[in-house]
Amino acid sequence: MDGTSGDGFVTLADGTLRWGRFGAAGVLLRHHDARGEVAVFVARRSMYTHQGGTWAIPGGALHRGEQPLDAALREFAEEIGVAVGEHTVVQVHEDDHGGWSYWTHLLDIADRFVCPDVLGWETAEARWVRASELADLPLFDAFRATMVQLGLL
Repeated sequence: MDGTSGDGFVTLADGTLRWGRFGAAGVLLRHHDARGEVAVFVARRSMYTHQGGTWAIPGGALHRGEQPLDAALREFAEEIGVAVGEHTVVQVHEDDHGGWSYWTHLLDIADRFVCPDVLGWETAEARWVRASELADLPLFDAFRATMVQLGLL
């Protein structure tokens, strides 16, 4: 592994393991349709990942010197196979664990894309869901906690 890659686990002061040597980040895409309905884009984690089978946002490790939003957009493209186009940053949440952070970026997008049939190995399934249905999905623990903190659950 070279010195710029963020891939790898780190052990935090409390003894927990986290993925991303320099932290990690992801994006929650939100779309408002003409009728005022709100949809969010979520991904079901493959069984090859921690808490596989749960729903969360595409995301992953920051590389050395990479800005969290840049990392989140890169990870989205790697995992979903779609580059996020024009967007507005609505909110950024940093979940700081004392020297290691996960950044969640809530982005509004004007154009809702069709999810590709082929996804990266980390993602078993991905789709748009009504924001009101998010709470009904089996969510990744940390994602659920962040959605509560953001007032989205």
